[in-house]
Amino acid sequence: MYITGMATNSTLLCIHRDPAQLSLLKENGYELATATNGSDGLRLFMSRSVDAVVLEYHLGLLDGATIADEIKHVRPEVPIVMLADHVELPADALKSVDALVAKSDGPHFLLATVHFVLHVKPAQRNEAKLRAQTPAHLQRPARSRGGTDCRPANTAQ
Repeated sequence: MYITGMATNSTLLCIHRDPAQLSLLKENGYELATATNGSDGLRLFMSRSVDAVVLEYHLGLLDGATIADEIKHVRPEVPIVMLADHVELPADALKSVDALVAKSDGPHFLLATVHFVLHVKPAQRNEAKLRAQTPAHLQRPARSRGGTDCRPANTAQ
């Protein structure tokens, strides 16, 4: 299965011991800025604009969770996709991460996840914001499967 037409010239910071493993992202139109360790990755992050970060968990001296924390501290809006050998990670390892991909899931799953955090998730957030800003009397009523109105009754009348 090949996913085409997903990238929109987005720039990804890829902090990975072997960035060549991320070639499918480049093949699908993403511009890659790469670093092979956490220190270089943070320097690169501070020196250029990126749309998202693909971050390997096992990096050596600085693990991916520490790097993710630093990135979110500086620019919390930048989505981070963590790439790990296993999905079993320490409890706090994912607190600053938007998505987790196991390497065993393969490069196409990583590609789809990057697309999701860049395009689908922000659209969902914007839709929720618009819904929250729309006065209740202008919103369409939610319906249950049985077709009945699910909105709470207005008891303040």
